[in-house]
Formats: sequence, structure tokens, C-alpha cells
Amino acid sequence: MSTHTVLVVDDEPKIREVVVAHLEAEGFDVAERADGESAVTAVRELAPEVVVLDVMMPGIDGIEVLRRIRTFSDAYVILLTAKAEEIDKLIGLSVGADDYMTKPFSSRELSARVHAVLRRSRQPGAGPDPDTLRFDGLQIDRAKRIVVRESGEIDLSALEFDLLVALAEAPGRVYTRRQLIDRVWGWDFFGDERVVDVHVRSLRAALGDDASDPRVIGTVRGVGYKFLPTP
Repeated sequence: MSTHTVLVVDDEPKIREVVVAHLEAEGFDVAERADGESAVTAVRELAPEVVVLDVMMPGIDGIEVLRRIRTFSDAYVILLTAKAEEIDKLIGLSVGADDYMTKPFSSRELSARVHAVLRRSRQPGAGPDPDTLRFDGLQIDRAKRIVVRESGEIDLSALEFDLLVALAEAPGRVYTRRQLIDRVWGWDFFGDERVVDVHVRSLRAALGDDASDPRVIGTVRGVGYKFLPTP
């Protein structure tokens, strides 16, 4: 039986009932909340590994909930949205979501995605590693999950750190979006491959890397991305 805690946040009781029942049957320890304010409090108190979060809720919406919990938690977040427009997906992912699903969805598919995000910690570069990757002006400690530049330590989300490590472990190598998804999100990721672009933008912003004149992450048009510094 799993010991992972999943928090389900949705203002629709029927959806919560079905999702909670299915995840509990899968062996998860499941908590549920019906609004954004109580969801933020629950993340602080319960420290769930995964948050299944509805975007459209009364009070503060799912995007604002995500912004708030990202200030203190690296829980994996799967957004639920009733809108299929790409902008909804990308806005959510740009503030730290790990995956998204459009309603209606099957409980089986949601369960598969919860399992998928939890497996990301087993991807290369995410587990304990005593080595530090050292580059000119940049150090990446994979064991402590710390990134340091001349100006000091850089605050990255868990996903941003894993993406940086995936690129930095092979400087100069060009990775396609699909290859980065396999390494960072997991081979069974279901979402749009453009999620990589969104997280590269947020990673560049955190690193102070200018996309028009990059020093850390280069873009290879029509292919993907590569890590520019050399050891």
C-alpha cells in the first residue's frame, strides 16, 4: 500500500467523491478540500506529495492557490480545468504545475498521472548524488539540490532543478522536447510537449538568462535545447 498523501481540491462534491474513492482504492492517503483558502492551509498542514487542483473555484482560483503553495511547497500539482484553450494550460504550468487534465476525465487516467508524477523522483539527477556539477560561474549540487551563481543561491522549483540537471549533465548535447520529458517528467507523461518550453522560460528567468542572448540554456530551432556552459 502506498504511503503517499494526495490532496484533492475541487468545489464539485461529486467529482471529489469519485476521485477520492478511486485514489484510496489505489492505496493513497487522500485528503479533500472544496475551496482555495482551505487548500493552501491543507498543503501547509498535511505536506502532500501530490495536489490535484481544480482551476475554477469560488474565492481564490486554482492558479492563485498554485502561486501561493509554490512559495513553500514542492508538491507535484496536477491542474484540472474545464477549458481546453492552450492559454489556460500554459498559464497554469508557468507558475509551477507539473501536469494538467481537461474535464471530463476518467479516474483511471487521473490515477495514472498521479503515479507518473511520483515516479519523477526516480529520474536521473533527481535522487541523492554526491557529485556537484561545476561550470564557470555556476554550481549544481545534485545531492543537496542547490544551484549557486556568483550572486548567491538560486531558488528553483523541484521541476526546474530536475530540468536544469538533465541539461547540465551533458553540456552541448541537444535534447528534443520528448527526450527532456522522458528524463524529467517521465516516459508516461500525457500532456503537451510544449510544457518544456514553459519551464525552460521560467528556468531562464530564475537563472537571469536572456533568451535573446543565452549564456546557460540555448535553443536549437526546430529541435530543442542544450546546456551552453562547459565544465
